[in-house]
Amino acid sequence: MNAKNPTLPGLVLRSKQGRLVLWSTVLASGMALLDGSVVNVALPRIGRDLSVGLTSLQWMVNAYTLTLSGLLLLGGSLGDRMGRRKIFLFGVVWFAIASLGCALSPTGEVLIGMRAVQGVGAALLTPGSLAILEAVFRKEDRAEAVGSWSGLGGIAAAAGPLLGGVLVGVAPWGWRLIFLLNLPIAAAVVWIGSRAIPENRDDGATGKLDISGAALAAIGLAGVTYALTEGPATGWPPVTVACAALGVAILAGFVINEKYRQAPMMPLELFAAKQFSAANAVTFAVYAALAGTFFILPLRLQQVSGFSPLLAGTCLLPTPILMLLFSARMGRLATRIGPRIPMTVGPIVSGCGIYLMSILSPDTSFGWVVLAVTVFSTGLTVTVAPLTSTVLGAAPPARIGVASAVNNGVARVAGLLAVAALPAVVGITTGVTADRLALAADYSHALLISAVLCAGGGALAFFTISNGKRA
Repeated sequence: MNAKNPTLPGLVLRSKQGRLVLWSTVLASGMALLDGSVVNVALPRIGRDLSVGLTSLQWMVNAYTLTLSGLLLLGGSLGDRMGRRKIFLFGVVWFAIASLGCALSPTGEVLIGMRAVQGVGAALLTPGSLAILEAVFRKEDRAEAVGSWSGLGGIAAAAGPLLGGVLVGVAPWGWRLIFLLNLPIAAAVVWIGSRAIPENRDDGATGKLDISGAALAAIGLAGVTYALTEGPATGWPPVTVACAALGVAILAGFVINEKYRQAPMMPLELFAAKQFSAANAVTFAVYAALAGTFFILPLRLQQVSGFSPLLAGTCLLPTPILMLLFSARMGRLATRIGPRIPMTVGPIVSGCGIYLMSILSPDTSFGWVVLAVTVFSTGLTVTVAPLTSTVLGAAPPARIGVASAVNNGVARVAGLLAVAALPAVVGITTGVTADRLALAADYSHALLISAVLCAGGGALAFFTISNGKRA
């Protein structure tokens, strides 16, 4: 019997139904992750086609991440209460419709709005995809299922720049194809998932949905993100500073709301588990570095080194290859030896790779970029599956959906703040994007900050992550 729902038998991963469940969740979450990264390599082309500057390009990334991160916890709570399969498939359909809207956007403003709508669909499907694996598979197969989900989903995110580079060069649709690609993937997920995924929910979930918490989280994040994105371009006028202060205050109100609400969407008692808090702290540092790197590097390669979108995307090919080959194995290895060493070594190695990216010359060759990306990708492959498994293993079985949403939310908020803040910290504004040498220096500084963040996540794991019981 399944420990997460006694009415369901535990599925065997290598059975036909088990494989279909895994692939439907991987395709859906991979689609959401893909859209979070595929846009990055297309940004210069989108900017030219829609006549928008750097600030608008930041919003095209952050509008999606903002609604995704602000509503992830609500998406997890909805799945726990109403049925994880139901909310998961609803989110997939929502995501597909919003993707069509993105593809047909005539202006930058419309595209930003549709990206925000798209993020809502991602917030509904993402926490459910992982919670379904934990809920329906037998105990001895969950670690491998999560490792496969992490690796294959990570491939989608990492393959995004390459795929974007290919599609951007396709006339006459160009960058619009990156959004139309989601339609057949979503159709496949709905067809497979509706037949293979057994419905499951948390029968212990009670009380009203935490709508106030979701609103506070989304509004607070919007205020901080707006200030960090618009401040550098406008000279930090009082209204922008006020937005930042108000956003921080609203986020503090969100924490207070969660503490005293009877049925919060982010139960603060989850963080009483040291392992859970530590893994989420590592998640924040590592994913801030990853988001900053995947945003900055494609821009740097195209605007400074003169790479085509296809060549810039090809430079990131080592990431999906290494994750495909080794991520599931790293999940099994972490099960045997414990997560502390992989979660320490992986981010430090990735940080070294990002550092190598930061010292590339403006006229660097394709081979040197690939070398730096390979070092980065090696560390990422070591990190992802153990990190995900550690978060879920530290949560009570009945709170798997919420724990998944919290960890995903932490990762998305980290990426949101990194993309908003990095250009501001290093002084990149719309007015200097045409200066190749100035951009080279600024992008190098941004990548160096990402390298320090990533390696710092590894150091944090060494001092805070415990191995617990080994299999």
